[in-house]
Amino acid sequence: MAKAISHYFKRVFDDYQVLVMVNPTDFTGVELIVHPDGKIEKTEMEFDEEIFDDLEADEFQTCSALEFQMRLAQF
Repeated sequence: MAKAISHYFKRVFDDYQVLVMVNPTDFTGVELIVHPDGKIEKTEMEFDEEIFDDLEADEFQTCSALEFQMRLAQF
């Protein structure tokens, strides 16, 4: 069975950045909050099937897996 390809999103706020990874198969994922001082918070998430609509409504943009993974590696 093929592994689902995760989807990646980001949004830059005034003084911090949020990156989100969503697995579309089971709606699990990870949220990273990057603070101005470089501190990164990581939260394991469980989403519902409306997560993609929610991210769009909240003005998140797609980002690359590489950008997400680079931030995750700094955690």
